[in-house]
Amino acid sequence: MEIRNVHVAFFSATYTTRAIARQVSARLGGSVAEHDITNGSAGCGPLTVGGGDVLVAAVPVYAGRVPALARERLSVVRGDGVPAVAVCVYGNRDYDDALLELCDILGDGGFSVVAAGAFIGRHSIFPDMGAGRPDGDDMNRAAAFGDGCARLIASARGFGGVLPPAVKGHRPYKEPGGLPLHPAASVDECSRCGVCAGQCPAGAIPADRPYLTDGAACISCGRCIVACPSHARRYSGALYDEVKAKFTAMFSARREPETFFPEGFELRGKN
Repeated sequence: MEIRNVHVAFFSATYTTRAIARQVSARLGGSVAEHDITNGSAGCGPLTVGGGDVLVAAVPVYAGRVPALARERLSVVRGDGVPAVAVCVYGNRDYDDALLELCDILGDGGFSVVAAGAFIGRHSIFPDMGAGRPDGDDMNRAAAFGDGCARLIASARGFGGVLPPAVKGHRPYKEPGGLPLHPAASVDECSRCGVCAGQCPAGAIPADRPYLTDGAACISCGRCIVACPSHARRYSGALYDEVKAKFTAMFSARREPETFFPEGFELRGKN
């Protein structure tokens, strides 16, 4: 199959998932169209991916699952048997059921998932975990993964008979959860510019008091931290320091990307 267009739909609050998605999609050939679903489904939809096209769907992992907002926003993307590549990016702890869940979401949308990969980025809550990632080696792995996807898609005449990759994970998925940790800014440091409120994917920051955070709505994605021009937003407090110390001690050992292709397909240059 000759790839004409590559549609890249990504949810990327701190831009690490976007970096991996771009690296993978750049290796597929064809014209690339990006659909940023971080701040709303308007980034990609409703979108129907047609014949001769490929979808790359990339999401971060929150507590071992696909973020609920990403699931909702991907629900408007459809493809009648069109090949899709599933990508998740996690903060060096584990991706648990997220990659399998993403594959299921794409399958429900009519796509034929031909390959999947789990990559590592800096943790959105505890930045010492996965600090500096994705690094050069991660990007090389993502490029090799993209090359493998391109070879697989080019060699297939149709995708009805292509077996989906055996992706790690469990059904039913683990129960969604999270830590009661949310970034905020001090009244003195906040300039009231409103940039964080405008960019928050969950609408958890009041525009008239942007130094506050609605803990019930916040998904702890870290977008407000990277968006704040005053660098005023951060995680803090005794509970945060305690949990950060435990997480860093338990999950600092370097994890490596994992990729999944149909049985019998060999990924070249993965090392």
